[in-house]
Amino acid sequence: MTDLVIRIPGQPQGKERARSFTHRRGRKAGTIGHYTPEQTRTYEAHIGWLAKLAMGQRDLYACPVTLDMVALFEVPPSWPTWKREMALRGEIAPTVKPDMDNIKKAIKDGLNGVVWLDDCYVTFGTECKQYAEVAAVVIKIRSTGQFPAQIKSKPSRGIDACS
Repeated sequence: MTDLVIRIPGQPQGKERARSFTHRRGRKAGTIGHYTPEQTRTYEAHIGWLAKLAMGQRDLYACPVTLDMVALFEVPPSWPTWKREMALRGEIAPTVKPDMDNIKKAIKDGLNGVVWLDDCYVTFGTECKQYAEVAAVVIKIRSTGQFPAQIKSKPSRGIDACS
């Protein structure tokens, strides 16, 4: 399977923490419930839609994959020219929210069931944050060539793990 590249335009967003509430009526009254905030649900759905377009007729990855990710942050328009130029040259790092872990969580959850069966198949990867002219998250996915732990029988020689 060839590499899959997906570009998600816009400022990178992190996965927000789940919110909790207390059920007030019915048989669940007094119990705690949880939900994902609307902004995160919308962002993950957008990621899934873009991934579906990029996947085309490909089958879901059902093998270990590498996920490489670059979060591109737009340089703040209020910055002076000298600072903007330094940022675009990579001399200033975007030490701003959201953090990379939360960006990765949103991306991986948005790709579940669209690119791979489950994000547990992501076994390796790289990630970075940097400034750019246009904000986006660019991800690249490729098979590691390994077999998953769920393999049921010894494969024949020459069989590709992701076939």
